[in-house]
Amino acid sequence: MKLRDLLPAEQIGNAGEVEILRVSGMKDADAASVVFATDADTLSAALESAAGAILAPRKLEGVADQRVAYVRDPRYSFAEAGDRLRARPTQSEIHPSAVIADGVAMGTGCQIGPGCVIGEDVILGDDVELVARVTLYPRTRLGSRVVVQAGAVLGSTGFGYARNAETGRYLLFPQQGSLVIGDDVEIGANTTIDRGALGETRIGSGTKIDNLVHIGHNCVIGENVIIAAQTGISGSSIVEDGAILGGQVGIGEHATVGAGVILGGGAGVLSGKKMKGPGQVFWGRPARPLKEYLRDLARLRKG
Repeated sequence: MKLRDLLPAEQIGNAGEVEILRVSGMKDADAASVVFATDADTLSAALESAAGAILAPRKLEGVADQRVAYVRDPRYSFAEAGDRLRARPTQSEIHPSAVIADGVAMGTGCQIGPGCVIGEDVILGDDVELVARVTLYPRTRLGSRVVVQAGAVLGSTGFGYARNAETGRYLLFPQQGSLVIGDDVEIGANTTIDRGALGETRIGSGTKIDNLVHIGHNCVIGENVIIAAQTGISGSSIVEDGAILGGQVGIGEHATVGAGVILGGGAGVLSGKKMKGPGQVFWGRPARPLKEYLRDLARLRKG
């Protein structure tokens, strides 16, 4: 495809006529490759490569090389080109070792890998990819273009118990709800997401979840949320649209992380706490505004 067809929203001049077959690193690039640069140094390196096209930020306009296409965000445009170049299956493929229960509804172009188990009344949208050994419990619903990496477990029983005050005995609270996952969600290897107890656990469209993440029952995760590895979110918590959770974040039950909030790696949010403010960074245990956290660290050093 020509570069202009890969990036239809960009005005990219002569470089748009280059025929592109692949995205590439600079060392491996050839005349059919597109690479990207984010600053003057990486642009210099790209110009020395054999790449057929180079994506560069508009702030660097002026380089007299026909291969350079100036775009708003070279890294994003590079990813966009890679996505359009990626081959997509035209029909569903199910590995012989996969186990699929009755009542499963599956869209077109789904890829079900080895060892996957899909329970009753599961619904899959179009172009869903379950890589390998993925388990979908009954009443789990996945939107279109969802990717689930190996070993993930979706719709599992939530960790909710009722305690007898006299005997101390714990009894499982009914966990009979569902899990609903929106379009374009990606879920990492060995991640677990519990279904709702009586209602839904919901993951919004465009959200990306790393490896080894746990999301408890009745949680609501908004759209375009980023959740890094080893994060744990307790039941009935809310993470609103566009929030970013660093690695090893811990969130107590019934907590709220507001839209656009950033939780630094290892941050801890107490049960029932509400973290608000788009673009605000919170760090530490318990999580607090970054300036406050750094001030506390400075006090500890002095002490």
